[in-house]
Amino acid sequence: MKDSLKIAIAGATGYTGLELIKILSKHPKVKILYLCANKSAGKSIYDFDKNINKRNLPIISKVKNINWEKINILFTSLPNGEAQKIAKNIPEHVKLIDLSADFRLKDYKIYKKWYGINHKCKNLINKSIYSITEFSKKNLEKYNIISCPGCYPTSIQIPLIPLIQKKIINTKNIIIDSKSGYSGAGKNIKKKFKFKNLFDSVSAYGVGHHRHMAEIDQELSKISKNKIKVFFTPHLIPMFRGILSTIYLETKKNYNGKKIYNLLKNYHKKNYFVKISRFNSAIGTGEVMNTNYCKISICRDRVKNRVIIISAIDNLIKGGSGQAVQNMNAAYKINETMGLT
Repeated sequence: MKDSLKIAIAGATGYTGLELIKILSKHPKVKILYLCANKSAGKSIYDFDKNINKRNLPIISKVKNINWEKINILFTSLPNGEAQKIAKNIPEHVKLIDLSADFRLKDYKIYKKWYGINHKCKNLINKSIYSITEFSKKNLEKYNIISCPGCYPTSIQIPLIPLIQKKIINTKNIIIDSKSGYSGAGKNIKKKFKFKNLFDSVSAYGVGHHRHMAEIDQELSKISKNKIKVFFTPHLIPMFRGILSTIYLETKKNYNGKKIYNLLKNYHKKNYFVKISRFNSAIGTGEVMNTNYCKISICRDRVKNRVIIISAIDNLIKGGSGQAVQNMNAAYKINETMGLT
């Protein structure tokens, strides 16, 4: 690629928007032309994060002021319901890479059920692709809308999809316990969660009905070709960033933990950002913080034909902005790791 990709970012002042700026401002194949945040138009992005090293970034503007003829890609890091409004008006030459849930669910009725929003451009849902890069990198070039998965689903699907493909686990008994730093809830966390001592305690939330269950079920069912409904409980913990998902599985065909370790290690050997830890090792979010890696540990259980998988990511990078850039790289046949290492 001779010319730089011209970029606009909508939702530039949120946590994932700011991470996008940090990553893309160091990416040798892109140029940021627009930073958009309607309520902050006219302000400098440096007012929102002093750690952005790139100088001469554009002043924050409104999405309506984007000259579409000048850009190749729009990243949307907006509240659910907003990207779909913009998508209707984007010219065909512009690729939309969306970090919200607007194009994750392939049935608009299910989207309405889980998000309480009537979808504004139903006709574009089936023209989009849900993309964890490790599973979809070869197909991204032909799609104009790339939907980036949620943070929890990313940490969960990277270890689970290969096992479901091989039909070696009991898909009726998948139990997932996930813990996330509070940045996953966005900047308005105090309005969303009115728990006492939020920053000094662990709190379960969305028990039995967290929105990410819909996309986890959808994607695992698609691979299985049978309906899957996982047990999933997320928790907020008093740290800023990181996700640790612990997955409890029953195996089939005498598959023990060591065999699953070998299978996942072999499956992901060419996926640069997936790291399989040594067998039966304890891992934590500190090992992936501020990176685009997903680190996975496979552990034996005391009961035969049960296995425990631990998956760690940085929710803002591999679970958000880093995966969005990884998708961009794959879509434009750029080295997948560019800007991310």
